[in-house]
Amino acid sequence: MKISVIGAVRSGVGAAKLSKKLGAIPFVSDSGSKEKLQSSISVFESEGIAYECGAHSEKVFDCGLMITSPGVPTNSEILKTARKKNIKVVSEVEFASWFCLGSIISITGTNGKTTTTALMNHTLNESGIKCYSAGNIGEAFSEIVLDVKKDEFVALETSSFQLDFTDKFKPKFSLILNITPDHLDRYNNNYDEYIAAKMRVAENQNEDDFFIYNEDDSNIKINLNNKKVQKLAFSLKSEIPAGAFYRKGKMFFSFSGKVSEVCSASDLFIKGEHNIANALAVLAVAKLLNVPNDKIKNAFSSFKGVEHRIEFVRELEGVEYYNDSKATNVDSVIVALKSFSKPIYLILGGKDKGNNYDDIRDLVQKHVKKIYAIGVSAQKVYDYFHPIVETEKKDSLEAVLETARREVVEGSVLLLSPACASFDMFDNYEHRGKVFKNIVNKLV
Repeated sequence: MKISVIGAVRSGVGAAKLSKKLGAIPFVSDSGSKEKLQSSISVFESEGIAYECGAHSEKVFDCGLMITSPGVPTNSEILKTARKKNIKVVSEVEFASWFCLGSIISITGTNGKTTTTALMNHTLNESGIKCYSAGNIGEAFSEIVLDVKKDEFVALETSSFQLDFTDKFKPKFSLILNITPDHLDRYNNNYDEYIAAKMRVAENQNEDDFFIYNEDDSNIKINLNNKKVQKLAFSLKSEIPAGAFYRKGKMFFSFSGKVSEVCSASDLFIKGEHNIANALAVLAVAKLLNVPNDKIKNAFSSFKGVEHRIEFVRELEGVEYYNDSKATNVDSVIVALKSFSKPIYLILGGKDKGNNYDDIRDLVQKHVKKIYAIGVSAQKVYDYFHPIVETEKKDSLEAVLETARREVVEGSVLLLSPACASFDMFDNYEHRGKVFKNIVNKLV
């Protein structure tokens, strides 16, 4: 079969390599420049995989299957034309899942996916259950899928973009952590479309599978459509009959009429109420897999968190520098601002995704001394916040740090928590975070 792969970064590279291993003839097409795709191109040339860049030619339609990367908009012309030509279009996650012998633990939600996926992977491996992590975290699913054996697991961070083009995707466990407005630019400012994309994670599950959801999130509860799947919840606010819940500093698991205390919230190394909720979701899966309480407790206490999520970089002359580059929406910034009692100097902006800053207005007034606005949304950030708090537009992170070095006072926090995507100035949020850390670590 001829397979066209749209997008030549991580997911596209993985899909193309898997296609070739399976005996298909892949062709990769990306509208990005050759200069930006050099690392991918070197892989294609060493693997003997045909490719094009700079534009999509008609050659992409000479295929029996089209695999799209999550960075390609759902309503892009290339995908619309493919569907008009009756070419089947699937996501890289969907494609890889066809060849997965192990059990998939699909983790989605607006916020907390990466931390929860990493904690799931850590908890199962520390408990003696072989687990891989893939998806938006680390490697593409396609890169590792053929390594997964029948009795093993994949903790798969799954975005709404990847779920847009699923068909038969059927995880053993599907987790929805939360749903708040995000990526509305991609969904034509239609919040219902975004919610529907997230809920697709459980679409093909049956009575042998488990759907684990946030009881405290009304957007999830009113959209529980799949009647067949076994449903368990997790909650910070209430005791529930099936799932995991938090009460008076303890985490409990409830199933088949039995309630047991598993561990304390203080056993969790990563702090914050949001991380207790993430841990409850992991706890529910671990207990369904019969992981002993002491192993869960040890795994929770030894997990140190993930890069780019409220990550401490260094302290210099009484100022703490934090990298929260993964905060690509307003809801993530809320979590970050609530994490500090010290005055905050905040770096905000990037590629806006339809942000409404009303939700952080009060928090900014209470905690933030100054905002440095960056990226293509710098003017929007400035226009909204400068009547509330001192706000200054900057052309780059280097320019921000040069000014902040003189202005930020001892006993304060300088926080990169942009509330925006990174693609206006950087390859991805990881690139943005690494650039920020490199600059901070060079300060003397």
